[in-house]
Amino acid sequence: MRKGAEILADELRLNGADIVYHVPGESFLVALDTLATRHPEIRAVSCRHENGAAQMAEAHGKLTGRPGIAFVTRSPGATNAVNGVHTAFQDSSPMILIVGQVKRAILEREAFMAYDFRTMFAPMTKWVAQIDDAARIPEFVQRAYATAMSGRPGPVVLVVPEDVLEETAEVVSDRPAGLARAGAPAPEDLDRILAMIAAARHPLIVVGGSGWTEAGREAVQRFATGAGLPVVTTFRRRDIIDHRLGCYAGEIGIGSNPALLAHIREADFILMLNDALSDVNTIGAGYMEGFTLFDIPHPKQTVVHVMPSGGDLNRVFQVDLALVQDTERFAQALASRPVTPQPGHAEWSARLRATLLEERAPQPCPGDIDLPGVMGWLRARLPEDAILTNGVGAYATWSQRYFPHYRLQTQLGPISGSMGYSLPAAISAKLSFPDRIVVNLVGDGCFQMSCEEMATAVQYGANVITVLFNNSLYGTIRIHEENRLDGRANGTDLVNPDFTAWALSYGAHAERVTRTEEFGPAFERCLAAGRPALIEMIVDPEAIHCRYSLSDLRARRAARAQQ
Repeated sequence: MRKGAEILADELRLNGADIVYHVPGESFLVALDTLATRHPEIRAVSCRHENGAAQMAEAHGKLTGRPGIAFVTRSPGATNAVNGVHTAFQDSSPMILIVGQVKRAILEREAFMAYDFRTMFAPMTKWVAQIDDAARIPEFVQRAYATAMSGRPGPVVLVVPEDVLEETAEVVSDRPAGLARAGAPAPEDLDRILAMIAAARHPLIVVGGSGWTEAGREAVQRFATGAGLPVVTTFRRRDIIDHRLGCYAGEIGIGSNPALLAHIREADFILMLNDALSDVNTIGAGYMEGFTLFDIPHPKQTVVHVMPSGGDLNRVFQVDLALVQDTERFAQALASRPVTPQPGHAEWSARLRATLLEERAPQPCPGDIDLPGVMGWLRARLPEDAILTNGVGAYATWSQRYFPHYRLQTQLGPISGSMGYSLPAAISAKLSFPDRIVVNLVGDGCFQMSCEEMATAVQYGANVITVLFNNSLYGTIRIHEENRLDGRANGTDLVNPDFTAWALSYGAHAERVTRTEEFGPAFERCLAAGRPALIEMIVDPEAIHCRYSLSDLRARRAARAQQ
């Protein structure tokens, strides 16, 4: 006989949980206590806000491929965690959120902080359920793990009434959850794909999504290099391919190189691996014009779309061949086939590679801090396995353009567009991989949506280095205002605190940088500090984006007005 809390703790350990993020709440205190006494090897990290806890769990899932675990109390704890669950859903990250609920006897009575979380979370999860019987906890936890990790990964929410954690039950569970994997590709499908590639003049491979392994990555790189094919990564998945390889051609999505998008329109065959073809990865015009890179419903290119589950196939774009395949198995099977490079393919691939290298050439940057130079310095200084995180904002375009990635699992950024992501993600990465350098790139607006988690970093010794782009703007929205509102600003100017004094008050190390030459020495001092650190870069508002300045936007607007 075990209490429900004991069964829950045992199931988490059985399935490999090694860290749990939470904000303590009365509805699951017995679960926290049981984890501490029964499984002290599972580290419990007490966060400052449920959004931070959920985003840390999401980042853990994205980085490790195993579900990140977060505990939150009932409303408002659960509502605060919604943002992290939505990020896990759109970013295809395995995650399990456990929500404490009121006792069963007072459900459906509008009890204090009670809510129907099954209804609330349903649209943004792979599965949401309430456990009303302690004896069924193993069943629900096993299904949660299997659901979060099988097919296209994503979040699961389990709601547990407080008294279920207290009641006893006799139940046996002695093995972890099983995972469902799609089968190996059929030989005739591989033959058809290779024939399509051979017949194409301008073939292209696009890779994205989560769950990549070193074996799957190596197989894609080997196939592309051997066949002379260019490879493009999707938005914020740039670490799937080693940027030093001649086959790598860049990234699609928000802020993509317009020259690369023009090349993609020239393509006549596309092999899309492991990405759902969402709006951010089909931007073909403007700043956020999704679903315009390919024709709907039938792209003019021949398209093969491979996904680990069928829900995203032929959803928006009707393709020529849609396959439900395990990504690693498919990539390895494709790479095992002998391929003779076709005349013209190498030249086509070289054209796309040249576009990328031209894109990477540093361009002039307004202000006293040369942001391309800073990104170049970081790349030269950091080891290949350093992890960079970013949140949402125009500041992220500087690393997107000028910081190449060499190793898998070195980039953490939210495809969902969630501001406040980067610091929780960086803390999660550092706690999971304490021997790796973790750098958090963040804008001043984005930072202030989760900056309280600096206290979590200090408390648990997550010695991340935060590089703060302070231009006193909500930069992305100012770009929209310049483009759509004739430059009228409505709330995008920021009055910021003294960020260095703020960081020092938390017990972190802090530096302020106003010129390019100050950055390197400040970064070295941060590395040597032995505690979380922050570098506040005072960035000229003119340097709002890696492709244009504020003045450029206004000049374009004036030119349009004269037409």
